[in-house]
Amino acid sequence: MQDINYLLIKSFIMKNISRALFLSSFLVIFLFSCKKDEVKNYFEGGTAPVLSASTTAITLGYTTATDEAIKLSWTNPNYTFTTGVSSQDVAYLVEIDKAGNNFTNPQKQTIAVSKALSLSISQTQFNDYMLNQLVLPLNVQSNLEIRVIASFSSGAEALVSNVLSVTATPYAIPPKVPVPIDGTLWMVGDAAPSGWSNPLPTPYDASQQFTQVSETLYELTVNLPGGGGYKLIQQQGDWGKQYHMLAGGTWEGGDFEKKDSDPQFPGPVSSGTYKISVDFQRGKFTVTKQ
Repeated sequence: MQDINYLLIKSFIMKNISRALFLSSFLVIFLFSCKKDEVKNYFEGGTAPVLSASTTAITLGYTTATDEAIKLSWTNPNYTFTTGVSSQDVAYLVEIDKAGNNFTNPQKQTIAVSKALSLSISQTQFNDYMLNQLVLPLNVQSNLEIRVIASFSSGAEALVSNVLSVTATPYAIPPKVPVPIDGTLWMVGDAAPSGWSNPLPTPYDASQQFTQVSETLYELTVNLPGGGGYKLIQQQGDWGKQYHMLAGGTWEGGDFEKKDSDPQFPGPVSSGTYKISVDFQRGKFTVTKQ
């Protein structure tokens, strides 16, 4: 009887030892697996892209507008992680600005490029950048700077290329908005001293008439009461040939078009003397307090 009990007890102990060894082995494998899963992929660095161009003296012309103005190329920044060089796509920003601004100008031209290591810009595109974005003078050679910024979504730092210096002279294109037929322009509305009278009575027919600075630029310096709105008319008593602001503008500036429509130009919020500049070449207006 004692022998049978001894054997039963021994068998029970051996089974539990085997079970304990199995559980220990499973636990070791599980812990090792968890530890292995905790290995992270860290960013180790990259190389700033090297920017080059097909030319540094850009030629622009109305008759060759569709031709290439410049082709920009840059090297791969080779973003590297602990697992090696990344094969994921890199995004690039091409920045164009007037020389000396150090790319701090809020009006600098920025072009997004995905994956590619080059960018071709046509003459009409580059001319548009100079006229409408950088607002550079017509038929005057300007000094510009170009750079490329590489970025990666996985927390890697942005890498900035070298800066290229180029020159270009913007050419005149047909005005974006038709110019006044007779070379005359007035402001009318309750943002002005005259109110909405059209035609304008004396003395407002003189005090609210713009000066033609060039074929496409008109300016007016005038005392305004603050608030209200106004339209621009090119002929006294005629609303059909008026100009109005396009949606998205503010009293300080925006885009406009020739059309008998709303919205009107909003007047400055406070009274004072203001200079209103209307640029038909670019289809833009600006208002500055004097």
